[in-house]
Amino acid sequence: MEYEEPKFFQVMKYGIEADRDVIDMVSGNPDWEPPTALREALAAYAELPSAEFQYPPSEGIRDLREAIAVRRGVDVDRIVLTNGTGEANYLGMARALERGAGDEALLMDPVYPYYPGKTELLGGEPTLVPTERDGGLDVDAVRAAASEDTALVVLNTPNNPTGAVYAIEKVREVVGIAESVDALVLVDEVYDRFDHTGSFESALSLDSDRVIVTSGFSKSMAITGFRVGYAILPDAHVDAAKTRHMLVNVAGSRPAQYAVSHALEATEPEYYAEARERLADRIDAFTEALEAAGAEYTRPDGGFYVLARFEGFPGTMENVKRLIDEAGVAGMPGDTFGTARDDWLRFALVTPRSLEAAERLVDYFSER
Repeated sequence: MEYEEPKFFQVMKYGIEADRDVIDMVSGNPDWEPPTALREALAAYAELPSAEFQYPPSEGIRDLREAIAVRRGVDVDRIVLTNGTGEANYLGMARALERGAGDEALLMDPVYPYYPGKTELLGGEPTLVPTERDGGLDVDAVRAAASEDTALVVLNTPNNPTGAVYAIEKVREVVGIAESVDALVLVDEVYDRFDHTGSFESALSLDSDRVIVTSGFSKSMAITGFRVGYAILPDAHVDAAKTRHMLVNVAGSRPAQYAVSHALEATEPEYYAEARERLADRIDAFTEALEAAGAEYTRPDGGFYVLARFEGFPGTMENVKRLIDEAGVAGMPGDTFGTARDDWLRFALVTPRSLEAAERLVDYFSER
């Protein structure tokens, strides 16, 4: 199988090579400081005995798994620490597709592109299911798409790229649909710390043996380079996921897990609240500018991405490059995220220059 270079890297490379100043709104790399306790734990780790520089347990160090178990209200033995939430998703998706229950994965459209990519990597068939206009779950559409070939349903809430926060009752209905066709539901909750409405409720509250929940610390602690994620699996699927994780990675990074463990225990809720407040200010400023530019846009209830559509300027790769060259703003083409918003652009608000980017967009489209 041949794999196409992800469009994220194509756009970032084009922006880097541009002959002008470009504001990067492509990738979701938080621009704020990680927790102080994380830096302190890293410094302390350097002084630990040499035994602490060897392999950790394959499923992850016990202290961090226990801290996650307390926060998420689950048994510690259900948790596998992974190399980022991406690997957690891979393990959960693999478990669903390898059971002999079908080879179809239902993915909500717009879709984070790594979900269909992983589905195909695992030999499955991705099927895009339309969502509501605001990005919310369309339960009737999921019901209509589900069949005996469906082995997996993937949900992401808060959602990338729409910013939608799925109502827990709708997630419950989707889990019921999955049960009727013998599918598993993977719920990626990596943006759970960035719920701007107070309405987010984890799928773990459903206490279902059909639900796999994944998450991580890349976004919430502003440490995308640490690659510490986790999967919480039903008891029947834990051992298979552990085995695949061991065969693919052996184990994760012990220093990174150690630092995250200490930071998770020591970091006060104010740290996460400040990040949400920072993002709320950026969302306000950016969407006000989009309004002034005459754009249609989504205002995220969670996460830090905004989708925008400019009249007469479809969100193609060609126009993304034009926006880099002529306005100095780099976003993502809408067709990266499926078919539902293929004439839109996606912007990540994890840059201190988001207001400047908004002003550039207003100036650019006012002159068109």
